[in-house]
Amino acid sequence: MRTVNAPVLVLNASYEAIAVATAKRALTMWAKGIVRIEETYDHPFYKDMQLPAVVRLVHYRHVPVRKHRINRRNILLRDRHTCQYCCQKFPPAKLTLDHMIPRSRGGQSSWENLVAACNLCNSRKANKLPDEAGMIPMAMPKALGLHTSRALMRTMAVDEPIWRKFLYF
Repeated sequence: MRTVNAPVLVLNASYEAIAVATAKRALTMWAKGIVRIEETYDHPFYKDMQLPAVVRLVHYRHVPVRKHRINRRNILLRDRHTCQYCCQKFPPAKLTLDHMIPRSRGGQSSWENLVAACNLCNSRKANKLPDEAGMIPMAMPKALGLHTSRALMRTMAVDEPIWRKFLYF
């Protein structure tokens, strides 16, 4: 059963994927006349109304290339909610952010130094470098850019097959 927190693919008027929103936000935009509902999930959430799965903006919006903020949500999104050391997927509450070069050794809070780690792996690594702890991350971290965020939308489409025809593979 889908809830109002279900993910919704947001398309520009040109059918270019630009974001992922919650169904609640998509319904708000639909009620304001900002978007049209292109696809819905199969089962209704209220009487005979179905939750949107894909919405498209009515008017084209220029989306500037922007830098994403370095924050917990974006790091977890970039790392696909997967511990970079043990390679297991976890809910956000079970993940922490690990500084590959510990702050105690001069490591910065940057895209290239922060990775998602489960509590156990983060404790095991402690304030050691990845080489010293024998815990090399599964992917070297990098900034979340335009191509990275589109790639993340494509990987989310695996869980949301209704999105696939709107994303270019």
